[in-house]
Amino acid sequence: MTPNLLPSQRVALVGIIDPDAYAAGAVSTGWIAAKDFLSFLAVVTAGDLGSSATVDAKLEQATSAAGAGAKDITGKAITQLTKAGTDDNKQALINLKQEELDVNNGFTHFRLTVTVGAATSDAGGFVLGLDPAYGPANLGDLASVDEIVA
Repeated sequence: MTPNLLPSQRVALVGIIDPDAYAAGAVSTGWIAAKDFLSFLAVVTAGDLGSSATVDAKLEQATSAAGAGAKDITGKAITQLTKAGTDDNKQALINLKQEELDVNNGFTHFRLTVTVGAATSDAGGFVLGLDPAYGPANLGDLASVDEIVA
């Protein structure tokens, strides 16, 4: 650990599902190259859920940045958030280490997918890259990161 580094040099924003009111269906981040960081944290956010709504989230893996051969990553799905379970305005976290991908079969990329069920609901999510393989983490930030204040 290097205590002189800013937090923004240790953690990068590498995937985003913009917070919005989503109709029933799935939304995903772009495919993220796992080689750039040793570990990742996916954060799922649920705002006000519609009547009888559900929110599911999972991590999927692929063999390319285009999503070739996509499949779920075993054990990387949240417990369903529900309106009935009073899960309005809740969050869920999914940890991922680089070696948890199916690297033996060529899986090199992953993404976060959030699925809203039954009714339009406020949701979103993002993926943070931690422990960069090379250089400061903020070099891996998405192009949509507009500003870093030190």
